[in-house]
Amino acid sequence: MKFEELTAAERLIAEQAVLNLRSLNRACDDAADGTVLAIGEMVAVEQGRRLTQKTLQAAVDEQTETLEKKVRPHGSAAVG
Repeated sequence: MKFEELTAAERLIAEQAVLNLRSLNRACDDAADGTVLAIGEMVAVEQGRRLTQKTLQAAVDEQTETLEKKVRPHGSAAVG
């Protein structure tokens, strides 16, 4: 995969994944001995939920834009 070939939405999701990994590493570094796995799992699950929501929203937005382009008569302006 070439980063420069990604769409803007794909780049945002990829960047978020990198930020999530950095945040997860910091949380694990800061976790007390014996709690790294529990803390890491808690952070990873929460980040995963947020990333999934953002990914789903990006996909829905893209599908909506595509549909609006197909349905909109040529020459008419978008309202919004």
